[in-house]
Order: sequence, then C-alpha cells, then structure tokens
Amino acid sequence: MTVSTNDQLKPMPEDWKRALAVVAHPDDLEYGCSAAIASWTDGGREIAYVLATRGEAGIDTLEPEKCGPLREQEQRASAAVVGVTEVEFLDHKDGVVEYGTALRRDIAAAIRRHRPELVITLNHRDTWGGVAWNTPDHVAVGRATLDAAGDAGNRWIFPELDLEPWNGVRWVAVAGSSTPTHAVDATPGMERAVLSLLEHRTYIEVLTDEDPETYVRSFLTGYAQTTGERFGGKPAVAFELFRR
Repeated sequence: MTVSTNDQLKPMPEDWKRALAVVAHPDDLEYGCSAAIASWTDGGREIAYVLATRGEAGIDTLEPEKCGPLREQEQRASAAVVGVTEVEFLDHKDGVVEYGTALRRDIAAAIRRHRPELVITLNHRDTWGGVAWNTPDHVAVGRATLDAAGDAGNRWIFPELDLEPWNGVRWVAVAGSSTPTHAVDATPGMERAVLSLLEHRTYIEVLTDEDPETYVRSFLTGYAQTTGERFGGKPAVAFELFRR
C-alpha cells in the first residue's frame, strides 16, 4: 500500500538553538526520542532534561528508596550518550504525579531557567492511540508542560518564582503522539539511541526476558522504520508539533 503524500510528516524546524525536554520518568525520552536528540546535539544545539520523578516506583522487585537513586544514575548516563549533560529532577512522586498548579509551577520555573525555544514532552493523551491506555504520570506531565510553556512567559503567573519571564518558547513537540505532524531523520542518531536506552538496563531486564540489546534495537528500529513510511522512506522520530 502506498502512503498518501497528504499523510507525509513535515521536517521539524531547524532554526533554534536551545531545547528543554520535560517528561515523567527515567527512560521516557529514550523510548523513541533519543535519535533525534543525538542529531540535534551533533549540530551544536543545547538540550537539557527535566524529569518530574526519579522513577522510584517503576520496578516491583526493588524498593523505591533503592530504585530511585539507581534510575537517576542510569538516566544521567543515558543522557550523556546523546550529548546531554544537564539533567534535573523535580522530585514529584512516581506513579501519583498530579496535574495542577504545583506541577505547572515547577515546569514553568525550569523553562524560565533554561530559556528554550523548543520544549519537548511525551504523549499527554489518555491513550497511545486505540486501546493502549496511557499512564496518569505521562498525561499529567505532558499536559502541564504544554500549559507551562505559556505560564513561563506571563510575569503575573507564578511571580513568587523570582525568575524573569521567558516568552521565547516557539514550539512544544510531543513525542509518542498517535497524531504526529513532523519528524526527524533517525539514521544519524540511531546507534546512540540504542546505547542510550541500554543504559536503563536495570529497568529493561525486569521488563523483558529478551536479550536487552536485541529488545532495544528491535523496538527502536521498528518504530523508526514504521514512522519512516510517512517521511520519505527514511527511518524517523515523529512529533506532534504545537506552535506558540
């Protein structure tokens, strides 16, 4: 079946220098986004990560007080593989992140500190498309990030932060959306994306009985190839792009 040209994804904008990625858990960015980030840092762009939680409730066989520090360590190592050195944690509780002004305030503060032109987050909708239900943390953080991009530019919202407003966010890019609009060629960054996700080995080893590298490579390349059917046949990372 030939994919209609009307369904083709557009290239992501390239006229920006700084991005901030805001997600709920360690490994959220690595499941499909890292190939794009590796390409962007290769091009000299600055990207920082902000995570709402430390993923401390993500492994059933590991107590949160042990799991959180381990997953933080893996996340920092994972980010470094794709050229990201700034990784912050907001310390909301894993599994019970609540959408609301407290979360919006924390994300708005991060946007004011980092002053990005592009903000990246994860699917904020109830499902991944169809009947695959999303998690409450993803929904809360994704939605709060979209809202905080506007909050950050309004000096009368969260004035107690004592940070200069930043109204320079031009786009919010949502990864993992079932209705993407844009994409990035995944080819240059794919090997580093594989290595980046592999840094989350503790999590992956309880997630699957497969060899970790086989599992990671299959997941990421399969996703990129499927997306590429709508991007001129090139393996790709997809985003739903909201302009501001």
